[in-house]
This record gives sequence, C-alpha cells and structure tokens, in this order.
Amino acid sequence: MPEGRRGAVRSEAARVAILEATAALFAERGYDHLSIEGIAARAGVGKQTVYRWWPGKSALIADCLLEGMLLPDRFAVPDTGDLRADLIAWLAGVEGVLDSPTGEGLFRSLIAAASENAEVAQRLRESLADPRLFAPRLRAARDSGEVRADLPVDEVSETLIGAIMLRALARTPRDPGLPERLVDLTLGPRPA
Repeated sequence: MPEGRRGAVRSEAARVAILEATAALFAERGYDHLSIEGIAARAGVGKQTVYRWWPGKSALIADCLLEGMLLPDRFAVPDTGDLRADLIAWLAGVEGVLDSPTGEGLFRSLIAAASENAEVAQRLRESLADPRLFAPRLRAARDSGEVRADLPVDEVSETLIGAIMLRALARTPRDPGLPERLVDLTLGPRPA
C-alpha cells in the first residue's frame, strides 16, 4: 500500500487566504511586525494550519513573491523602442513606489526578509534585479549602436536596482533627476 501524505489535506481556499492575509499585513505593517498569529487571524485559520504548511514568515513571504502578491506589475520594464526613456521610466516607477505611504517600508521589509531567507532573496532578485529583465533589450541596443559596444549587459540591472535599494535603506529623499543620471552613468553618454 503506497504511503500517502500525513496530516490534513491542504485546502486551496485556505492557502490563498493565508497568502492574501500575509501580503496585506506585510504591506500594512512591514516584515518586522508581521506575525503568524496575525496572519492566521486575518485568514480565518488556526495558527497551527499556517505552521503546518510554512515553517515561518520568511517562507510565507517567499510564496507571496512567487505568486506575484507583493510586487506590483509596474516593475515590468516598458518597451517603447527607446531604451533610455524606458529605463528612466522604470526607475521613476520604482521611486514612485518608494515614495508611497507603504512603499519604502515594503522595500526595507523585503530586504530584511531576503537577508533571513535565501529563497526570498532569490525571488526578490528574480522580481527586481534579474539581469534577464534588461539583457535582451540592452543587447539589441548595443547591436544597433544605441549604447556603447562594450556595455556590460549583465551588470546594468543590478547597478540600477542596487542604487535604488541603497537609497531605500538609507532613507534618502527622492531626487527628481536621479533616474536620468543613473541611466546616463550606467549606459554612458549617447553615441554620436
């Protein structure tokens, strides 16, 4: 006789309720003030149900990231055909999230969760700073002469998001000209 899974069957409705409660409470309170008790209460399940499926809040954050519940779609890089304008718009969008009432805390909380859990760190990288976000566009721009021929494609996205993350951690006030300066610094001047 095959040995089956032990414990209660995982209810999809309960799983979704727990993830939604986690995402909502994370946005409201941040990582430091997120508790399994609060998540369970908001989701309408017992604390033991949460612990049966996830070992702790970092694992919950990781699943929320995987499900796309924490980072808004506006982090997708636009494609208007003008790489510089698209990167500037993307950076401005990230800065806009940081300026929102919960955005700065959300970023700092995600970084705290990532420092505690390698899976969260990997998912955060995939969501925000994966070189593949920009690489095809940067290679095409390099091939067409829109950017310099020796542009280190794989490092560009890490450089841009790293600068934004550092500003979030340092609580540096918004600088309206920063997106343009970062793009110019990273890509170099427009070829003549």
